[in-house]
Amino acid sequence: MTETTMESKDYKMAVLIDGDNAQASLLPKMLAEIAKHGSLTIRRIYGDWTTSTMHSWKDALHLHAVQPIQQFRYTVGKNATDSALIIDAMDIMHRKLVEGFCIVSSDSDYTRMATRIREEGFFVMGIGQKKTPKSFVNACDLFIYTENLAPTRASKPRPESQSQRGRGGNKKEEAQPQPQQSQYAGSDPMPLLREAYEMVVQENGWANLGPMGKALQQLDPGFDPRSFGQRQLSSLIKSLPDFELRRSDEHSSAGVWVRLKE
Repeated sequence: MTETTMESKDYKMAVLIDGDNAQASLLPKMLAEIAKHGSLTIRRIYGDWTTSTMHSWKDALHLHAVQPIQQFRYTVGKNATDSALIIDAMDIMHRKLVEGFCIVSSDSDYTRMATRIREEGFFVMGIGQKKTPKSFVNACDLFIYTENLAPTRASKPRPESQSQRGRGGNKKEEAQPQPQQSQYAGSDPMPLLREAYEMVVQENGWANLGPMGKALQQLDPGFDPRSFGQRQLSSLIKSLPDFELRRSDEHSSAGVWVRLKE
């Protein structure tokens, strides 16, 4: 999430994926997102590889050098994958092999683990679906929703009907692209943006974009401009009539300032 990430730091990261709660097709995008925060030192995915549901991961794991960890389901209805992932995470933490963790799952069972890792001073990142319980999202320093990583599908042109071909059709109307709406177009980012602004605003009424982005992550680790159809925080703020934006440096968020209009 450009311009809203925490202070730039190259962490040594452990990536632990719950194979029962993640999409194989998004693995390249997830790894690219994690790589923004450091080097991927440990890459593991957990699941019962004897089941057909895990077959979709095979090619992706070979291509991206992710180590599969076998975990049998000893009892029907119980998820042993969670326990295996948590045990490994605690082992990695105590051995201090990395400086940060990324947990890929939408399961609230990892909430206490994420909280415990943060208590030890490690950076904790989460990746999961929008349905992820807020308890797990808020237990992380940063949370990325997979809906923001999924490629947007271009709308295909509607096939021309036989009657339209006979009449020549309305080509001008057909050529117009359909407007693309954000998946969360109904939600309003203003209350959270206003609260973050109030946390860092200076006496002259202007707030620096960098500290404002950090305040947003403290208030809601899952906040992402892409949830509202914008790639960057500055673009999101610029699109809102309640704020005004000015730049003193085109190449740094430190040179971008925000003010709430009266």
